[in-house]
Amino acid sequence: MIIIMKPRACEASVQKVTNLIESKGLVVHLSKGDQVTIIGVVGDKAKLAGSNIEISDEVDKVVSVTESYKVANRKFHPEPTEIALQNTVLGPHTLTVMSGPCAIESREQLLETAFAVKKAGATVLRGGAYKPRTSPYSFQGLETEGLKYMKEAREATGLSVICEVTSAHAIEEAVRYVDMLQIGARNMQNFELLKEAGKTRLPILLKRGLSATIDEWLNAAEYIMSEGNENVALCERGIRTYETSTRNTLDLSAVPVLREKTHLPIIVDPSHATGVRAYVEPLAKAAVAAGADGLMIETHPCPEKALSDGPQSLTFDQFETLMGDLKPYAQLSGRTL
Repeated sequence: MIIIMKPRACEASVQKVTNLIESKGLVVHLSKGDQVTIIGVVGDKAKLAGSNIEISDEVDKVVSVTESYKVANRKFHPEPTEIALQNTVLGPHTLTVMSGPCAIESREQLLETAFAVKKAGATVLRGGAYKPRTSPYSFQGLETEGLKYMKEAREATGLSVICEVTSAHAIEEAVRYVDMLQIGARNMQNFELLKEAGKTRLPILLKRGLSATIDEWLNAAEYIMSEGNENVALCERGIRTYETSTRNTLDLSAVPVLREKTHLPIIVDPSHATGVRAYVEPLAKAAVAAGADGLMIETHPCPEKALSDGPQSLTFDQFETLMGDLKPYAQLSGRTL
């Protein structure tokens, strides 16, 4: 449930309601806007029976929240969330572009890519040190060695860095080297992994599962946020359908649906969605037009020799051209790039 205070309610009235809720063993989440404060209540609302909160000083109304996800719900937090990274802010005023190789293959490859994507205008370097692959015989990543290269690339370029994690051990290692953790599609409902990620307090990028509904996705985000980490962004990367023309089917309708349901930032990954280099550029533009807060684009110094996902990776020249083409789209959506 949520408790909406009257416009410009005083701090004493807000604190009185908060104290009452917490005295019943429930969890409070405060969302303070310019004029209105919203108090979100997580837990068994039956414990509040007879408390008469609706007649407390400066309470406007009490609204039930029927969705199973609470903290991620826009009703709890009407204003869009902004996530601060070391060199940028992920949220409604910027178009954040994350770019880099699907898999970190070597120090030289990652550093070369980092300088190239920064020159083109990206603010976040992505790179896979842990690679959950469909085949056990495919390249699985450089793990800790790759993480060290990411840290070096961050120090050399000033870019923020993000890496996917696949286990509690990977999380324990990655927090020492990166600015943001990624939970991949195959692990979207790995609830123990989500809870461990939530405990780190690092920003988390949660990719949509291969066949996940939007409500399932938001409930997965809730697992992270229930551990006290509210710095979560959502990444639409295509879902599995009957269509075989592309690797997955990019669900751009998820962007406005999420905008209605949640306050969390929304990233779109056209590279994994399509699996085809030629389709990345038009879908990146469409994602920005739909209202996405950012993009994840795979780039590689030599895509034809990439150990992972070469067919969908852009060359440096292609990425630079795309970044230039995106500028008017960002401007029309009121964002800086």
